[in-house]
Amino acid sequence: MTEIRKDKPWLFRTYAGHSTAKASNALYRGNLAKGQTGLSVAFDLPTQTGYDSDHELARGEVGKVGVPIGHLGDMRALFDQIPLDQMNTSMTINATAPWLLALYIAVAEEQGADIAALQGTVQNDIIKEYLSRGTYICPPAPSLRMITDIAAYTRQHLPKWNPMNVCSYHLQEAGATPEQELAFALATATAVLDDLKSKVAPEDFPEMVGRISFFVNAGIRFVTEMCKMRAFVELWDEITRDRYGVADAKYRRFRYGVQVNSLGLTEQQPENNVYRILLEMLAVTLSKNARARAVQLPAWNEALGLPRPWDQQWSLRMQQILAYETDLLEYGDLFDGNPVVTAKVEALKSGARAELAQIDSMGGAVEAIGYMKSRLVEANADRIGRIEGGETTVVGVNRWQAGEPSPLTSGPETIMTADEDAEADQIARLSDWRAARDDAAVAAALTALRKAAASGENIMPASIAAAKAGATTGEWGDMVRAAFGQYRAPTGVAASPSNRTEGLDEIRAAVNTVSDRLGRRLKFLVGKPGLDGHSNGAEQIAARARDCGMDITYDGIRLTPAEIVKAAREQEAHVIGLSILSGSHVPLAEELMQLMRDAKLTHIPVVVGGIIPEDDAAHLRKIGVARVYTPKDFELNRIMFDIVALVDRQAVAAE
Repeated sequence: MTEIRKDKPWLFRTYAGHSTAKASNALYRGNLAKGQTGLSVAFDLPTQTGYDSDHELARGEVGKVGVPIGHLGDMRALFDQIPLDQMNTSMTINATAPWLLALYIAVAEEQGADIAALQGTVQNDIIKEYLSRGTYICPPAPSLRMITDIAAYTRQHLPKWNPMNVCSYHLQEAGATPEQELAFALATATAVLDDLKSKVAPEDFPEMVGRISFFVNAGIRFVTEMCKMRAFVELWDEITRDRYGVADAKYRRFRYGVQVNSLGLTEQQPENNVYRILLEMLAVTLSKNARARAVQLPAWNEALGLPRPWDQQWSLRMQQILAYETDLLEYGDLFDGNPVVTAKVEALKSGARAELAQIDSMGGAVEAIGYMKSRLVEANADRIGRIEGGETTVVGVNRWQAGEPSPLTSGPETIMTADEDAEADQIARLSDWRAARDDAAVAAALTALRKAAASGENIMPASIAAAKAGATTGEWGDMVRAAFGQYRAPTGVAASPSNRTEGLDEIRAAVNTVSDRLGRRLKFLVGKPGLDGHSNGAEQIAARARDCGMDITYDGIRLTPAEIVKAAREQEAHVIGLSILSGSHVPLAEELMQLMRDAKLTHIPVVVGGIIPEDDAAHLRKIGVARVYTPKDFELNRIMFDIVALVDRQAVAAE
């Protein structure tokens, strides 16, 4: 009997990190013991945006969406007892990618590892940060330069390392159509490769093309998503062959990892998310010719809060069952020659080529950031409108809402809560680190770093030297900001109303009525305090309020509560809306409400939206927040009516 040879499975990863480096290390070692075969590190927002844990903007954000890494000591603790030369580590880091890779290299050297043997990826895709995620620091041009600095450095010193992970994941989270996801990601990759060509020898360039990897999203329309992946494979082969002249097919291979869609996870009937995650995983594993090299799955309850280790284990077991219990890996590609699949792939490629041509005509991805951002905001508005109108069915959300209470969400500790003492603990250890280091050595290393940034030399050697000297994440970020300046990306929300007015007649009339009573147009200030860059919700609220006839102000991400209160006073806002998805809603809302009392602005109602557990929502209402919205509140018009009612009560009271 002929033995069936099975393909090797993809890397099993779990995107994880929280509270402290020590706590995250324990989580990693536990997951590896359960059969995980690669690490995927989530960093907290201060680390992602180049701030120390004790910075004003870091308040409430430390250890919330990932692990805080402030210096070499934290990186040591994160990988304690994990031999880095035997690990494949993916680090979801972008603006501070040179710094985190420098710390990783320094720890590997301390472990006695051969640096050339290190395997893994830094995401290092800053363009999608301007479009969807918001953890950028600098303007696009110097950011692009630092991406290719890493690529050039790894070519020489870390030949097995992937220096960039072109990330279309967040593009889909921001509402991208499959065609937009294909085009915007491929445009980003070509922008990087065009810049990289001047930094490596021509004979080394094809190999560097082969080291570019991708990180994609897979949504619930799994046939379309599978065809999208086949389109990615074919378009990348075409671009690398025709645009860059890469002759060796192995360097033209589309290599990607995937996290399936968190956007579609629902707070309502969250147990349904298990089926969604499974179907989305099939989209990136069924087709052998377009199969992911690494898969990480969200947990079923991520729309409710932080998943527990058990929840992450459940998602890991889903991968293991597919890979080891089914016969999927025993066969060749299941879809080659299928006319339906071929037609869909060709249609997706055609749509993507049209978008790519438009971006190229504008000068490439960097120059087209504003265009791409506006396209994403419009596409997301269309997506939400289809759900609101019932054209798109979401089970348990806009159809079949009635159901039995889930035993999985009943009782105590059904989700993890961030350690309330983690921030103070991290700040104390940061203070101890600063006190124990050689200040003169740190100052010299930082001076050299700023000089390297300003002069155009590769940023990596100076970053590694600063890491070893004991510099902190915030100090590295300060040198980069000093050399390149800071940047505010376009919001994608145009000032003038769109033509999307269907179904808005009643709310527009209500806005007009209350505006007449106020004697001026209802003023709605939308703010994103803290470091949370997930701006999709804020953008859609602002855009819908604008289309309903409100006078809106939305200046984008990364504002302090003091800046929001100052803007509310100066603009005489009638209502303030806060969007916070990082879990820092309690401390940020508490600070803002106190500032509102100090400024005697308590007559202005404040509404807050985010992933907010009910206990936290009750606390927010107790401190004076007028309304709290969570992902279950998907009907934007209902929120608009709430805002009008809040302002109308204030107007009547004033009369």
